[in-house]
Amino acid sequence: MSEPLPDALPDGGRRARTGIPEIVFAEGKPAERTLSLLADLRRLDPDGPALATRCPVSVLDAAPDAFPGEDVAVDRVGRTVTVGGLPPGDGDVVVLTAGTTDLPVARECAATLAALGVGARLLPDVGVAGLHRLLSRLEDVRRADVVVVVAGMDGALPGVVAGLVSAPVIGVPSSVGYGVAAEGRAALTTMLAACSPGVVVVNIDNGVGAAAHAAKVLGVRRG
Repeated sequence: MSEPLPDALPDGGRRARTGIPEIVFAEGKPAERTLSLLADLRRLDPDGPALATRCPVSVLDAAPDAFPGEDVAVDRVGRTVTVGGLPPGDGDVVVLTAGTTDLPVARECAATLAALGVGARLLPDVGVAGLHRLLSRLEDVRRADVVVVVAGMDGALPGVVAGLVSAPVIGVPSSVGYGVAAEGRAALTTMLAACSPGVVVVNIDNGVGAAAHAAKVLGVRRG
């Protein structure tokens, strides 16, 4: 892992340019390639941890031993690997899920927020089918600077949340649901057509994109 891969050009300056470092998308890559890219990014951008998402089991299993002397965090639900110490969490982002099946995307988002130095809280299983669950946590949600809402099926939860809180709401449609849910496309359409103002929407299952947008919103507010 000490030599860069000949066909890869890790972008060690992206954090300084944009505030968001390069993140390794591990799906479809050989485990050794993902681990090599993580090592390269740690070398090129030592000011923050390196993150890989959508990691197969081979990467999740190998990562703790592949980086001796480094702090390594493995999330098997979110399929993420973080190499390097996490910065202190600044701000407060609440990540809600409509159901427990949405947890992989939500955990990917939370791991990304942690790697970016953003404080995150995860509140799962508060979907509209049992709205009392959301209402019982509403004061917790209203304390957040940004709210990320992960929902599949009909994707109605972000619009509901945006009608109850003053913080920006980021909707993440998940590929959860039967038949016409169409692997998240129904939830995506619902979120894009939300009646409540203040909802922005990222791509289906895009926990990383939601975390990056939340971090930028907080950066603007702090600036």
